[in-house]
Amino acid sequence: MRTNLKAGDRVRLLSMTDDPDPISAGTTGTVAGVYPLSDWTQVDVDWDNGRSLMLSIPPDQVEIVSTKADQTN
Repeated sequence: MRTNLKAGDRVRLLSMTDDPDPISAGTTGTVAGVYPLSDWTQVDVDWDNGRSLMLSIPPDQVEIVSTKADQTN
């Protein structure tokens, strides 16, 4: 499973499933790392609320708020 996310991108969480202590939808954060696997992608995010929590895409869903390139221009 491929994703367009890259380290440094800013994201907003749309949904997180199957986590006993999920991040709330609408929370923003910065992608720290992207690790593609065969059927899914693991994404490490440093959330603005102080937590660091990995996403599993799919089923978790985020939208890109800004890319690292946007932030350097």
